[in-house]
Amino acid sequence: MNCCLKCCGKEINISDDSRVEVKTVLPSRFNGENFHVLWNKNEEAKFHLPCWNHLLNVRTSANRKNSTKKRPHETPDSISKQEKALIREARKTAEFFDSGEQIKKEASRVAEMLKSAKHCVVFTGAGISTSAGIGDYRGKSGKWTEMDHNQVSDKINQMFDSQGPSASKRPCLQNECSDEGNEKLTEDEDEMDEDGVDYEKLRPTFTHEALCLLMDKKLIKHVVSQNGDGLHGLSGISKENLSELHGNVFIEKCEKCGHRYERSFYVMDDEGSQYYEDLEDFGKSSVKKPKHAKQCERCGLSHRTGRKCEQKDCTGYLMDTIINFRDNLEEEILTRAFDHAYQCDLMICLGSTLTVTPANELVDVIEKPHPIVICNRQKTDYDDDCLRKCRGEQQPRGGRVYGDCDEFMREVLKNIIGERSLKVWEEDRPKRLINYDKCRSKNN
Repeated sequence: MNCCLKCCGKEINISDDSRVEVKTVLPSRFNGENFHVLWNKNEEAKFHLPCWNHLLNVRTSANRKNSTKKRPHETPDSISKQEKALIREARKTAEFFDSGEQIKKEASRVAEMLKSAKHCVVFTGAGISTSAGIGDYRGKSGKWTEMDHNQVSDKINQMFDSQGPSASKRPCLQNECSDEGNEKLTEDEDEMDEDGVDYEKLRPTFTHEALCLLMDKKLIKHVVSQNGDGLHGLSGISKENLSELHGNVFIEKCEKCGHRYERSFYVMDDEGSQYYEDLEDFGKSSVKKPKHAKQCERCGLSHRTGRKCEQKDCTGYLMDTIINFRDNLEEEILTRAFDHAYQCDLMICLGSTLTVTPANELVDVIEKPHPIVICNRQKTDYDDDCLRKCRGEQQPRGGRVYGDCDEFMREVLKNIIGERSLKVWEEDRPKRLINYDKCRSKNN
């Protein structure tokens, strides 16, 4: 891959170079000939980290009158109003990637932290499941990012329409290697639901399996997850060692007696929720209301799955356990998570921007100077906490890694069990996949 800053254009070496990947909102009529960034056809661009920082510096310093700050020779002297708008939108989506060598270095430190920790808690978010096929929320192609882009697309178009006739020239976009890292949709993916997720076909990622292995080795005491995909449980982590704060699409519970059922199939009734969502948005719905559907007073959707409790003398309706916006978290699960957070002397946060409350409050209760490690592609409000140093220490107490969780966790495992054992363990994945398939094919 090459840097998309035109005056650079040099290769980005993932082993030695830190990089930034962004996505902007390009107008429907776009001529990129006079712009400093070579956007690809997916509206994305990749930069060396210094090139990206220089581009931002020029964008901001250009607004200051009589600025005498010397600009690096490889950066542009000025940026047009239109290009500033594109960079502004791109900045919101920025994903950062440390060099391969930096990730190895940090993974070695974190492995030592794990070995010496007495009560390590791992906090996971959507980023650990992206390699399984689930989109994240705040990545450059995340769900909320796409929604934000849709809201500003009209403004971008209006701004470029005022640019004049040159805006309607044939698009000047980067085509070479523009599909790198973007796999084509398979037939199965094309037939998925609106969110593009077939939960029953998802299988644990390297990170899920690594956490289970570290749990078996007693190096991790508890996993707190914001994910509802059920992949932690499928990987082998027990209910006692897992707090799924936002529920699980494979677990339903009785609204009357509270008994819980873990299923091999997706339990949610999307039609019931869609019916109420349509009424809220449009005042009517083309979806026929299911007889069992009941609108939740808090989230406005329906949690009932259409099945009834199987316990003796109980005929209560079963409900999904997914926490929607405005729903309250299950008190028992949240309390268990906080109990472990209070005991925690090392917290490793993987694939989360740590912005959702009250889940992110678990990070706040860690007693200083206990270390926090974060691996995520976006910046978080807790990055400074990772880099905290105690008096007289040369290295930070915690660690901050920008990049993919699978790559980071592979290096952590390599430092704990050794490269040869890691290779053997990875070669056993086909056997684990067979077991996952059996778990998802059970009839409940």
